[in-house]
Amino acid sequence: MARYRAGIIGTGGIAGMGILGMHDEEDIGREKVRSSHAGGYDETDGVELVAVADVDQEKLDTFGDAWEIPEEGRYLGHEAMLETADLDVVSVCTPSYLHHDHVVDAAEIGDPDVIWCEKPIAASVTEAEEMIDVCDDLGVELLVNHSFRFTEKLQRLHDLVHEEDLLGEVKSVNAQFRRELMRNSTHVLDMLVYLLDARAETVSGYINGENDAVDALDGSAVDDAGGGGHVVMDDGTFTTIDCTVARDVSSMALTFVGTEGKLYLNNDDGEWRYWDLEDGTHVEADLPGIDGAWTWDEDYENAFPNAARHVVDLLDGDAENFSPGVEAARSLEIIVGFYVSHYTGAHVDVPLDRPLRDVTITSW
Repeated sequence: MARYRAGIIGTGGIAGMGILGMHDEEDIGREKVRSSHAGGYDETDGVELVAVADVDQEKLDTFGDAWEIPEEGRYLGHEAMLETADLDVVSVCTPSYLHHDHVVDAAEIGDPDVIWCEKPIAASVTEAEEMIDVCDDLGVELLVNHSFRFTEKLQRLHDLVHEEDLLGEVKSVNAQFRRELMRNSTHVLDMLVYLLDARAETVSGYINGENDAVDALDGSAVDDAGGGGHVVMDDGTFTTIDCTVARDVSSMALTFVGTEGKLYLNNDDGEWRYWDLEDGTHVEADLPGIDGAWTWDEDYENAFPNAARHVVDLLDGDAENFSPGVEAARSLEIIVGFYVSHYTGAHVDVPLDRPLRDVTITSW
C-alpha cells in the first residue's frame, strides 16, 4: 500500500486526459495521457491517486474509468472529496480563474500537506498572494506546476548559472514563445525568473488580442491573449519578451548575454548552445553535465513523474519546495504588468500597487 493518498480537482487535460495542441484532438477527453498529474502519480512509488472531483458527472466517469478510480473515489464537487477522502496531496487542475477558490478550499477543508497546483498560479496577483498566505498559515506546501522546473537539464543549468558562474553577470535576455500569455507563455516567463533568480522591477507591455484556443474551447470569451514587452529585472537585467505568435510558427527560445558568456536555448527545435567569453572572444563550449538539448518528447514527458516524486519527497520531509507559490507569482506579475501597461500606455512598477494587484486576467 502506498504511503500517501492523492486526489485531483478537475478532470480536464492536464489532470490526465490530454492537452490542446499537444495531443491528438480526437483523443482529448477520451484517452489518458502520461504527461499529466494522474500520469505522474501513476509512475511514482509511495503515492496513489485515490480520488477525483469534478462538477461534470460524464467527465468524472470518463476520467475515473480511464485511470481506474473506484466509484467511491469519484466526487461530484470538490468539497465532498476534501471532506471525506483523507488526502495527503491535492492536485488543482481546474482553469486558472478557479485556482484561488480550489487551493484555499483544499488547504482549509482537506488539510493536506501538499497542494500541487497547475500554472499559472491564479488569475490575479491578489488571488495568488491570498493562496500563498493561506497555505503558509496552515502549514501546507503550495507547489506550482511550472513543469520545466521539474526537468533535470533545466535544474542543472540553474546550478551552472548560479553556482559555477557560467554567464557571469547577466546583462540581457531575449525570450520568445507562443501565445497566449496565461495559458502558454507563463512557461517561458517562469524559466526567465528561475534561471535569473530575479523578480521584475519595471514592465512595459503590449497585448495583441489574439487567442488560438477560442474556437477549440467552445468560443468561450477570456482575456488571455498574445503579448509581450520589455522587463527590467531587480538584478538590472534588461529583458525583451515576445509571446505574440501562433503555435505553428513559434519556438520557445531564450538568449542570455552575460559578462562571462552567452547562452542560446531553443526548446522546440532541440538546440542548446553556450559560448564562453575568452579574452574578448566568444568560444563555443559544451554545457558541463548536460547531454544534448531539452526536448518535449523526453524532458517534458518526464516532468510529471519528476514532479510527483518531488511531492513524495516533500511529504517525507526530504526536500525543499523548488517551485513555490511565491516564485510562481513572479511570472504572473509580469503578465498583469503587460496588460496594465498596454491599456494605460505607461510603465508599470513591480511590486504592483493596489488596485493593480486586483486586475484579473481570465484564461482556462
